[in-house]
Amino acid sequence: MLEALEQPGVKIHRLHLADSNKPAGILDQIEGIARDQNAEVLHHSRQALSRISKNAKQDQGVAADLRLQQYQTLDDFLANQPAQFELLAVDGITNPQNLGMILRSVAASGIAGVLLPSQGCAQIDPLVIKASAGALFRCPIIRCEKLVDALRTLQQTGSRIGTLSSHAQHTLGELPPQSKCVFVLGNETHGVSEQVQQLSDFGVRIPMHNGVESLNVAITASLIAFRHAL
Repeated sequence: MLEALEQPGVKIHRLHLADSNKPAGILDQIEGIARDQNAEVLHHSRQALSRISKNAKQDQGVAADLRLQQYQTLDDFLANQPAQFELLAVDGITNPQNLGMILRSVAASGIAGVLLPSQGCAQIDPLVIKASAGALFRCPIIRCEKLVDALRTLQQTGSRIGTLSSHAQHTLGELPPQSKCVFVLGNETHGVSEQVQQLSDFGVRIPMHNGVESLNVAITASLIAFRHAL
C-alpha cells in the first residue's frame, strides 16, 4: 500500500482503517499521507473492512480508494480523442495477473490506453496492482460498462476493430496502417467473444512455429503495444 501511495500522481480519495489495527509505523505513514492530501479517513470493524477490500487475507487492516491520474471514461476519451490512436481492449480477461501485465505493457509502450469494461473482466484490485509492478498508476485506463457497446461507439466515430485470428490474411507486422484502431484481446481460454467477433473489421495473426498454437494473452498484448516501437 505505501509503495503504491508513493507513486507520482497517485492521490487518495478515501482511506479505510480497521478499528482493531495495532500501532504501527507504516500505518502512521499511510494515514499521514491521506491527511496531507485532505482525504477522508474512515474506521471500520475488521469484517466491514474485509468487505471493502475484498481481500481479507492480505489487506492488513487498511484499504484505500485511489484517484488514478490517467483514468477516464469512454465519453472523456471520445471528447478529446486524437486524430490517430491505438487502443487495446480486454474481452473477458479474468486472470488478475494477466490484466496487470497487460496494463504494464500499455503503460510502457505509450499507446493511447486500454479499454477496460466493468462487466465480464477482472477488475483493478491488489493482485492486479502487484502484477503490474506499480505501472497501473501510470497506465491510461478507459472505463466502460459493456465492451460490445463501447466498441460500437468507437466504430461509429471512425475506429476500426481488430481481433487476433490464426486464419487472418495479415500478420501483425504486415498490417496496413490504421488511423484509429482498437485491438481486442480475448479470454484466456475461449478467446474473443462471439459478439465482439461479429463487430470485427479485420483479423490479424502472429506467426507461430514449432507446433506452438498460441501465446499467453499478456505476451500478445506486449507484441501489439510495442509493434511500432521496435
